[in-house]
Amino acid sequence: MNKNKNKDRTHPLGEYANIYEIKEQFDKQRVNKPEIELEELHGISDKLIDILKDKSEDCAEELLAGLTAVKQYPKTVSFFGSARTKEGSAYYEKARELAGEICKEGFTVITGGGPGIMEAANRGSKEACGYAVGFNIELPSEQVINPYVTHGVNFKFFSARKMALFFSAEACLFFPGGFGTLDEFFQVITLVQTRKTHSIPLILVGSEFWNPLDEFIKETLLGTFKTISPEDVNLYHISDDKEEILNIIRNTPKPSANT
Repeated sequence: MNKNKNKDRTHPLGEYANIYEIKEQFDKQRVNKPEIELEELHGISDKLIDILKDKSEDCAEELLAGLTAVKQYPKTVSFFGSARTKEGSAYYEKARELAGEICKEGFTVITGGGPGIMEAANRGSKEACGYAVGFNIELPSEQVINPYVTHGVNFKFFSARKMALFFSAEACLFFPGGFGTLDEFFQVITLVQTRKTHSIPLILVGSEFWNPLDEFIKETLLGTFKTISPEDVNLYHISDDKEEILNIIRNTPKPSANT
């Protein structure tokens, strides 16, 4: 790899790049320590209400910080997938390769900033373009910011982080993952379905993983129970082909500010 070539690339943030630069690697023990035991939050209690009042301003500030950061990037593609995917595995390397190609097409790759698929995408972006953007989340286990992230925002609230990752993206790529990945996919597809956000390509990478879900959606939700509309099955696209995925992203128009 030509390291000088990467250094010559202009960071999309330009003069604002230093604002979102990650200047330290957070200590996993410190960052991921839960503030409150979950048992204390069960049910609607006065304590829970007090916590929500206390945290609401923090959540709003995080959301504002995330959306302000995303706004600085003219074109973005968000990557989602398991934090448990290992380096060297097929999907790790596929995410790494795709992120590099997408970055070279002029799109900023944004991830959740953690390990697994997120690390792979940040790594590919950094190798190809010299920078990597990650929106990290503080969790009791698994999540710690990966070493390839150069710029980003650190979050405590899932809702603020997910909105920052969804909104303004030209496309979302979903790799195999667990409950978190499925939650992210179904939340964004629901926002598109209900027209709460603009329609963007939702690309599910890995047919062996996503085809069973596709079958459930088409046969059970649509066919048996009629809980979705026929056109809803066209809101996502399953692909294993790199060039097909890149062409979908290349041909996605930038939404107007009024959509």
